[in-house]
Amino acid sequence: MKKIISFFITITVLLMVNLSAQNVSIIPQPNKIEMNGEVTSLKTYSSIDYDSNNQEIKLLAEYLSNSLKETNNVKIEPISSKTVKKKPFIKLIIDEYLPNPESYKLNIERDEITILGKTGAGIFYGIQSLLQLLTVSETSNDTVIPIGIIADSPRFTWRGAHLDVCRHFFPVSFIKKYIDILAMYKLNTFHFHLTEDQGWRIELKKYPKLTQIGAWRREADGSTYGGFYTQDELREIVEYAKTKYITVVPEIEMPGHSVAALSAHPEFSCTGGPFEVINTWGVFDDIYCAGNDQVFEFLQDVLTEVMEIFPSRYIHIGGDEAPKKRWKECEKCQARIKKENLKDEHELQSYFIHRIEEFVNSKGRIIIGWDEILEGGLAPNAAVMSWRGIEGGIAAAKSKHFAVMSPVSHCYFDYYQAKSGEPKAIGGYISLEKVYSYEPVPKELTEEEAKFILGAQANLWTEYMLTTEQVEYMLLPRLCALSEVVWSAKEQKDFQKFNERMKHHYKLLSAKGINYRAPRE
Repeated sequence: MKKIISFFITITVLLMVNLSAQNVSIIPQPNKIEMNGEVTSLKTYSSIDYDSNNQEIKLLAEYLSNSLKETNNVKIEPISSKTVKKKPFIKLIIDEYLPNPESYKLNIERDEITILGKTGAGIFYGIQSLLQLLTVSETSNDTVIPIGIIADSPRFTWRGAHLDVCRHFFPVSFIKKYIDILAMYKLNTFHFHLTEDQGWRIELKKYPKLTQIGAWRREADGSTYGGFYTQDELREIVEYAKTKYITVVPEIEMPGHSVAALSAHPEFSCTGGPFEVINTWGVFDDIYCAGNDQVFEFLQDVLTEVMEIFPSRYIHIGGDEAPKKRWKECEKCQARIKKENLKDEHELQSYFIHRIEEFVNSKGRIIIGWDEILEGGLAPNAAVMSWRGIEGGIAAAKSKHFAVMSPVSHCYFDYYQAKSGEPKAIGGYISLEKVYSYEPVPKELTEEEAKFILGAQANLWTEYMLTTEQVEYMLLPRLCALSEVVWSAKEQKDFQKFNERMKHHYKLLSAKGINYRAPRE
């Protein structure tokens, strides 16, 4: 009991701010805020009103109730709209007339708070804004919320963050925490990087050796490192993300970054192996053999099980950093080039991606891949994730293909956050201000072409992130900056004001037990 009381005292101290109409510290910045400078006490509220005929809204009411209880020690119970209630109360309402499926409107009066959303997602985002608005009055030590109206819609449909669990593996509990962080800042896509040279992390029933062998590597000191997620665990993650209105997009790397798979099944390589799961970082020559039909049968089996677990519209197939050395030396690959009238190994990779795409499309899904999939000709329906710069996204949009912008210049959160004094990282330097300055729509695109830019995402490669605390440190506060890039209107962006709002969020993150890089001079 003493620990519980201490926790709530800590929350109270951390969240004390001098509230004013100009001090609404929501991230990402809403489109419209109208506050009258007054506040209302949340502790006087009696209930959360919801439509008893709508199970989704009921769950959202329960989510809001639990969130208020956990972080603010405010007990407001969900009550069916059929029940007679006394004011003040919170109402959750579906409003079909809002402009966007993810739109919300938050109307705060002295004796009633209404959260309207075009869909459940909109209501969820309205709840996030409400939770961020809550503070503790310096005069009364009461949980209060400013009176006014917030109307908001996101700018982009793909607001994402990626996590590599192959270089270093993280438990299901942390994956859920990572999803919670994304949801807090209204991101809606979790790009789950599950296979690599350094480890295969997804259980497949048809190919048990992928995890029996491919999930484990022998480190330089002789120890064994690894792990994998069972299909039940992955379904649990997908369902958990769904409750936070986040889509999990799995990535199964091909044709490169596949040594872990080849260590289990060397017959799918050009040389026949043997191979060991890689215990160093880099790009390696051994990739799937593009001249072997059994490779495509194997990958179709893999993707079939993957798509049974992950219902996402997009399936990420990698496609990056695939050296052509083995293909140039492989009789089967050279025979494939000749048979298909291909010019070279780059067109062979395009053939490889096309063939995978046809299968994925046949299952009603769409492939997305790193921008190398443009080489040799882009598959007809593929989307591109532009990482080596913005050129891949420009090329995709100009050819009427959808693109997600994730350039190494602004969106690689494995890079250093300062020029000195930081824990070891892979290299590079991307500051909080640099992330905030990013504009996902390249100026080279016309207004019509710009419609093919789905949004942007952060990438977190974990070569030098051994712990969950380090992942959080590298993610935050840069994720907050990116959330504003992909949600808020371009004209609203102001880094100085963003930094002011972040002062409140550092306290929120600390209160939630989330690690982050604290601001320094």
